[in-house]
Amino acid sequence: MTTLTFCIVTLFVTGYLCIALESLTRVNKAAVALLMCVGCWTLLMVGPAAYYPEVAEGDVLHHIAEVIEHHLGDAAGTLFFLMGAMTIVEIVDSNGGFNFVRDALKTSSKRKLLWRMAFMTFFLSAILDNLTTSIVMVMVLRKLVQSREERLLYAALIIIAANSGGAFSPIGDVTTIMLWIKGVITTQGVLTEIFIPSLVSMVIPAAILSFSLKGNFDEEQNLTATVVSQFTKTQRNMIFWLGVGGLCFVPVFKTLTHLPPFMGILLVLGVLWTVTEIFHYNTSEDDTMAKRVSDIMTKIDLSTIMFFLGILMAVAVLQEVGVLTALGEGLNETFQGNYYLINGIIGVLSSIVDNVPLVAGCMGMYPVATDPTSAMAVDGIFWQLLAYCAGVGGSMLIIGSAAGVVVMGLEKITFGWYLKRITWIAFVGYLAGICVYWVEKCIM
Repeated sequence: MTTLTFCIVTLFVTGYLCIALESLTRVNKAAVALLMCVGCWTLLMVGPAAYYPEVAEGDVLHHIAEVIEHHLGDAAGTLFFLMGAMTIVEIVDSNGGFNFVRDALKTSSKRKLLWRMAFMTFFLSAILDNLTTSIVMVMVLRKLVQSREERLLYAALIIIAANSGGAFSPIGDVTTIMLWIKGVITTQGVLTEIFIPSLVSMVIPAAILSFSLKGNFDEEQNLTATVVSQFTKTQRNMIFWLGVGGLCFVPVFKTLTHLPPFMGILLVLGVLWTVTEIFHYNTSEDDTMAKRVSDIMTKIDLSTIMFFLGILMAVAVLQEVGVLTALGEGLNETFQGNYYLINGIIGVLSSIVDNVPLVAGCMGMYPVATDPTSAMAVDGIFWQLLAYCAGVGGSMLIIGSAAGVVVMGLEKITFGWYLKRITWIAFVGYLAGICVYWVEKCIM
């Protein structure tokens, strides 16, 4: 490792610690992430030629500008998807679209609510994706639980269930989509062999968290709050199905048009926006202005968006200087042939840095084997475990997944609280899922 690379890694680790200690430093995590991002790229500019020896000396700066634009384009696609999904859910929520979902989950028992939310999040995540599902379920959660202390426990389980549900579906997580599109996992293979490990990784944490919730809800917060809307029940249901159904349509839109997912989100947002404006023709002016999408957009947490941007772009520097690739190669040399250990460690790392570049690095490092009995073959042990570990492993830290980041922003959960209360629980479920997968392979 060169001195410059060491300085970049040191700056990243320092920034990461400041984010982790946000409750102590009282400095917003978004500000730290942006400073970390700019600082890492600035250090890279000190000696850029060392990282791009194939580029002529006079063209290095131009090449780096193109590299930054490339990574920014990737990050922007994620951010626009996030903002679009958050806006769609806000529209549905503000117009009473989630009322019947709330009624379906409604119960006076705290533990029953926990299990209902866990399973709904788990299966919904496989259909939508873990990010969108987390947003939807947090919005519903706010209508069901008014106690903040208890709501944080439910929100933490939403993160775990969303990541676990996304891991067994080819469209449930960004990393499974990457592996699926590359052809190293198939829909049938991942559904049949990763489903049970993913389910176990959700059920065990839910069982542990259920011991922290006893009794029934107080009568004064007995889950009766409703969203005031001048829309009819039919209109509210139509808004719900346009919003959630539209989100389900995004993967189909991507397959049909080969456009990025955020384009599908923008399509759904445009349709939903138009429909709600038409519905508002017959409402009072005050209600119309309060529910217009332009006003709803002001509710989007931009600090979360800035935090996500800073993290993605800072990790991109580590990818550019070869740190992530070197890490993957080191794991391969140290644990040669032990794919359970390699992927297990990759899963832990995915809770620290973004799992997308980690999976992308693995896809570039490990060739697909033609021998169908090889662990590196299509639907082999390595690739299926990578899908599971990279998805479920992100639950161990709240900033380890897109679902965690968005719930962190919506419910203002601190890194320290999650680390103290939830990390060990998510880790137990993560290990249990790996063990179940090993048992499956032994039986087969």
